[in-house]
Amino acid sequence: MVGARPNMPKAAPVIRALSATGVRQVIVNTGQHYDDAMSQSLMRALGMPEPDFDLAVGSDTHARQTAAVMTALEPVLRDRAPDVVVVYGDVNSTLAAALTAVKMGIPVAHVEAGLRSHDFSMPEEVNRRLVDHVSTLLFVTSPDAWVNLRTEGLADERAIEVGNPMIDSLVRMRDELDFAAYRAELALPDEYLLATIHRPSNVDDPAQAAAMVALIAELGARVPVVLPLHPRSHGPLAPLREERGVRVLDPLPYPHFLAALDGARLVLTDSGGVQEESSFLGVPCITVRTSTERPVTITHGTNRLSSIADAIDHADRILAAPMPAPAAIPMWDGRAGERIAAALGPWLDSSTGGHHG
Repeated sequence: MVGARPNMPKAAPVIRALSATGVRQVIVNTGQHYDDAMSQSLMRALGMPEPDFDLAVGSDTHARQTAAVMTALEPVLRDRAPDVVVVYGDVNSTLAAALTAVKMGIPVAHVEAGLRSHDFSMPEEVNRRLVDHVSTLLFVTSPDAWVNLRTEGLADERAIEVGNPMIDSLVRMRDELDFAAYRAELALPDEYLLATIHRPSNVDDPAQAAAMVALIAELGARVPVVLPLHPRSHGPLAPLREERGVRVLDPLPYPHFLAALDGARLVLTDSGGVQEESSFLGVPCITVRTSTERPVTITHGTNRLSSIADAIDHADRILAAPMPAPAAIPMWDGRAGERIAAALGPWLDSSTGGHHG
C-alpha cells in the first residue's frame, strides 16, 4: 500500500524481496501524491511494478482524503482478500489503509513503526500512533523506536527490528548509478547547500514563510543554495526565485535528488526522510523543526534541530569545519526488505504461495 513519495523507497525493497520468494502481491497506489514528478517517475526509478490498483484520491482535507482512501480501498480488499496488508510510514493513506484492513479483520503490518515526534500538531504523529496501535506486526527501523513501542505497551512479539528499507533503496541507487554524472547533468557547483522545505509549520504561516525566505537568502549569500521546490511551497517560497544565491528547481526525480544530497556540503530540511538519507550519506543536516521522530539521526551526530533564528549559526559552524565520518547506524545496511519479507512469511498462506496487499 503506497500513496506518497516517502512511502515508495520504503516499499520497493519489500516488494522486491517478497517477489523473490514467490509471494503473490497486490500493489495499491492511493494517489495521495498524484503528479508524475512525485509518484510515477519515482516508481519507475525504484523499479517498482505498475500498481494493480490506482485509487487516484488526490489532494483534499485530512478527513476527506482519509475517507476517500477508505471508501475506495474497501472493495479492493473485499475482492482480493489478502492474508496481510502492509502499510508504510505515516501519511493519511497509511492510516486509512490500516483502519480499513483492521475493520475487515485483516492483519496489518506497519513498516516504520514506533517513530514518535511527540508533537501532536503534526498530522503524521497522529497517524503513526494510531496505525501502530491497530497493527499486528510492527517493523522497527531503529532502537529508539522500539523503546517508544515499549513505553506504549506494544513492544511484545509484534515488534521486530528490521532496519530501514528507505536505506535499501538509497544503497541500490548509489551502487547502480553515477551520482557525479547526475550532479553534472544538473550543473551543480562544487560546493552548495541543498534545501527542502514543505512542512505547514514552515510555509503555511506568512510570518514563518517570510522568515524562512530570509534564512535561505542569507545562506545563499554564504554558499550557493539549491532548492528543489515542493509543490505546496511554490507560493510561500516564491520570492527566493529572485535571490542570486538561490537556485530554485522543480521537484527532482529520485535519483537526481539523491545525487544532489550526496554531493551537498550541508542540507537544510524539515523532511523526515531527508534526515535519514543525509545521516546515512554522512551529510550534515539542519532540521528546521522543534522535534524529530528520528532521534537516531541526532544521536548519530549528523543532524541537529534548529529554529529558523538559530539556523545561520549552526550553518556557519558546519561550514567552518568538515564533519568526521560517522559510524554506521545498526542494521541500516541495505537488507531491511529481506528481513521484512522473512518476518511476513509465517503470516502468508503457504497453500497459495502467499498473498498480501
